[in-house]
Amino acid sequence: MKLAYSSNAYMRWPIDEAVRRIAALGYEGIELMADVPHAWPATTTDEQIEAIVRSVADSGLTISNINAFMMNAVQDFWHPSWIEPDAEFRRLRVEHTIDALTMARKLGANCITTEPGGPLEEGMQREEAMDLFVVGLNEALICAEDLQVQLLVEPEPELLIENMGQFLELADRVDSPMFGLNFDIGHFFCVSDPLPESIERLAGITKHYHLEDIAATRVHEHLVPGRGAIDFTEVLDAISATGYEGWLTVELYPYLDDPDAAGRQAREHLLRLMSR
Repeated sequence: MKLAYSSNAYMRWPIDEAVRRIAALGYEGIELMADVPHAWPATTTDEQIEAIVRSVADSGLTISNINAFMMNAVQDFWHPSWIEPDAEFRRLRVEHTIDALTMARKLGANCITTEPGGPLEEGMQREEAMDLFVVGLNEALICAEDLQVQLLVEPEPELLIENMGQFLELADRVDSPMFGLNFDIGHFFCVSDPLPESIERLAGITKHYHLEDIAATRVHEHLVPGRGAIDFTEVLDAISATGYEGWLTVELYPYLDDPDAAGRQAREHLLRLMSR
């Protein structure tokens, strides 16, 4: 297993500076934010993509994932979502995802992550929302299959898909070799899904992990691993037991004031546990 750090902790810096800082912390990988100010797919040129590839390579890093969850360039973290009542606004999410898949291919990344359907809007039935989500995902997955880039859904508290059961319901309705799960450890902890059992149950479809700690209250606020209530010894042992050898990406976007210190502390804590 290899540690990466998400560039969304560096939203106050340009991507080349984020790359330099993450490499200086000793991480092996970087998760690239497909959003402003780093690499918004709709406006990132081929020349800029080539510059990112050079910067990442020169720093000795590898891209662990393209984070296409947030859409601050349009509105915010969760909007436009896959289940917007307005078809034109919903369309922006589909097109963004397809653009992110295309950009990932150019960057040499194996996967992108997306939000799990967005918040359920007042007056919309869950069944209707699931139908909209599946239709949009299937369109994007056609592109994913053409490009051979995985499209990973990331369950999150208070969004359409927030726990293991709901994700498995979605997975039953999607038939694509490029569909998978971004298993965010903190998110599953927030909704009280038992972590070791969930990791084992979902191992076959999990293609990437996000790591962050969460307080004992289970309130969805990302903390540096070691500062909350998650038993990361148990988590890492469970992941290792599945045979997973891919990326564990630390995601600490709330630490914009000092992402270096947060990333350093997270890496040191996780490496101590991984080297037992």
